[in-house]
Amino acid sequence: MQAQYRVCIVGCGRMGGTIDEEIQGNKHGSLPYSHAAGYTSYPRTTVVAAADVLEEKAQYVCTKWNIPKYYLDYREMIEKEKPEIISIATRPGNHAEITSFAAEHGVKGIYCDKPLCASMEEADAMYDICVLHNIKFNLGTQRRFSPGYLKMREIIESGEIGERSSIIAYSGGAALWSYTHAADMILFLASDSNVDYVQGDVNIDDNDFEDNRTEVDPSITMGYIQFRNGVRGISIPGSAYEFEVNCSNGVIRSLNNGLDFQLRKKHGKFNEILDTNFPNYEHKSGTVGCIADIVEAIDTERETKGNIRLARISTEITLGIVESQRQKGTRIYMPMGNRSLYLGQW
Repeated sequence: MQAQYRVCIVGCGRMGGTIDEEIQGNKHGSLPYSHAAGYTSYPRTTVVAAADVLEEKAQYVCTKWNIPKYYLDYREMIEKEKPEIISIATRPGNHAEITSFAAEHGVKGIYCDKPLCASMEEADAMYDICVLHNIKFNLGTQRRFSPGYLKMREIIESGEIGERSSIIAYSGGAALWSYTHAADMILFLASDSNVDYVQGDVNIDDNDFEDNRTEVDPSITMGYIQFRNGVRGISIPGSAYEFEVNCSNGVIRSLNNGLDFQLRKKHGKFNEILDTNFPNYEHKSGTVGCIADIVEAIDTERETKGNIRLARISTEITLGIVESQRQKGTRIYMPMGNRSLYLGQW
């Protein structure tokens, strides 16, 4: 019989347990979406408690998802409930602190909602503690666990459309709150390669950098990522999260935030690039896929697919682009030197 895992949720806001109410009837196959909904749907996890500093939020989520206990202090919850897995669904300012406490109190797996944190100092601390305690960690960038995007990467890596050259992300928005998704998906479609350098343009008053800490989560306008495997990543403003991968014999693209996918291949004497059927795939929840990946990683002692190393890379891409703006548009080579640059007030 397969092991059952006890889960505790830290943070009972939108991603912790209520976002499913907003997106009923969507066509993306993304439900269940919130942490609580995902664990409730997955047969090998049981949510035993949830915590929030606002009692009414904790009560609401626990009632909605039939969670038996709530706490106002996550530390007390972890000490008393002794979960194998925790979810971190708070704002990023305390992610490092929660990760450290959980790792030091016997937790085996952590599902941390995006963004990972607000500085590379915090990212480094999270990385170190997860490695030390062999924590099976996934960041909540669910596209990485969604079947359509997985099929997209499978086609790219099969060589079916030739050698990959560039990835274009049609996205923008606040660095930590929105661009986190773009950075992770560009990384994913670049086969999770290490990064040589990044460069970017960010919409912020440069005077806000005076204390190496911004008052806002600044909006990234354009970004460039040079991956060590030779792939180039480019992000430009777009009306929806769409990702295009250009290869020597064709192009593959996600459309309308993953609602559909387009595959085009070179054909004939003049190498015309023509539409080709994108393979069928099952529409399933990326949240449940993320949770299942943590459980399977604990079972087998393998690494997770959105692990702390990858989460740190995508975070460094994002912070590096902002640092490029701080340094008047120069290239920021990895590892980024300014580890204490802090974005926003959390």
